Amino acid sequence: MAKGKQNELIVGLDIGTTKIAAIVGEVTPDGIDVIGIGTAPSRGIRKGVVVNIDATVQSIERAIDEAEAMAGCEITSVFAGIAGGHIRGLNSHGTVAVKDKEVRDGDLLRVIESAKAVAIPMDREIIHVLPQEYIVDEQDGVREPLGMAGVRLEAKVHIVTALVTSAQNIVKCCNRCGLQVADIVLEPLASAEAVLHDDEKELGVALVDVGGGTTDIAVFNEGAIVHTTVLPLGGNHLTNDIAVGLRTPLDAAEKIKQKFGCASKALTSEDEMFEVPSVGGRPPRLLPRPVLVDIIAPRVEEIFEHVRKELAKSGLEDILASGAVLTGGTTILEGVPELAEEILGVPARRGFPRGVGGLVDVVKSPTYATGVGLVLYGAHKQRASIRMPAAQRNLLQRMRGWFADIF
Repeated sequence: MAKGKQNELIVGLDIGTTKIAAIVGEVTPDGIDVIGIGTAPSRGIRKGVVVNIDATVQSIERAIDEAEAMAGCEITSVFAGIAGGHIRGLNSHGTVAVKDKEVRDGDLLRVIESAKAVAIPMDREIIHVLPQEYIVDEQDGVREPLGMAGVRLEAKVHIVTALVTSAQNIVKCCNRCGLQVADIVLEPLASAEAVLHDDEKELGVALVDVGGGTTDIAVFNEGAIVHTTVLPLGGNHLTNDIAVGLRTPLDAAEKIKQKFGCASKALTSEDEMFEVPSVGGRPPRLLPRPVLVDIIAPRVEEIFEHVRKELAKSGLEDILASGAVLTGGTTILEGVPELAEEILGVPARRGFPRGVGGLVDVVKSPTYATGVGLVLYGAHKQRASIRMPAAQRNLLQRMRGWFADIF
């Protein structure tokens, strides 16, 4: 959020492996308008996890400065995304007796606490408790149980946990930039806010966010999230493959991937040529575009094979009536949705950020799905009346105490 306009501006900070993106959203009577965007190359992040505090702080500062200049405000608070292979999701179940034979706020609080009472290792912390459905006296499928008559209340929830140290490091980096962290948000959950439609969540859909260092998966069914996981594979693996396969520097490989990358030979021809810078002062070379497909396609196949195995392992393959929605920078490459359909065996589409106004043309790219989603998540959290304080209590509230001495 921004100085002097805490109730009007919401800032999402996507701390990715490839880039840091800060998105400033202004709350209007009609919704949210994006009024500022700042991006900076990510230094100090590996596979979604902070590995160099100073480098990460510099990248965040550059992105924030750019967003502040565009939006004309001072940013003091952000909703920060978290990803990485350390993220774990599990489903849990809680049961309580209803005190006054009518479900009240206190009953919701207690049933969520009951569902949270699962054994979690000391080095992990709960960052989200997401209600899936409530059951009142064996009547299942209840979304909003407040006011219902009953004597027994059950809750099915999805719990997301992260390594305490990984989340601490994100907060530490933001604090060093003079930023408060309003909340830490699981990145696929944020991306889902921006790219999924309600009817897709009802029918069953898999969100697959292929970023630079990780591939984030979130599965929804009957309007609720039922599975989350983060795979340590992403677009940087493609860039490395191109650099090795074409013997070209990494920054040149990234540019080649973005400009000429494709995952299907059917979409290229031998007549299409591209220039490859060489290493060691050697002259550049011209190569046909299908050579690039031979390098990219196997790695994209591998990523979606891992996604398919993850869905199979979780037993959710058969509930994806809406198919898969692909987002993240890597999915911009030609041929990726077609290859995903072939491997996953369900319809697939690219997911573009929606539900915002303002600088829509700028953010209408899968690259900004998480950043826009963080703004939407923040807006929903501000609007929602907090009926279940325990469900909202997360890592940040404890962290503010941990860091109070330092910052």
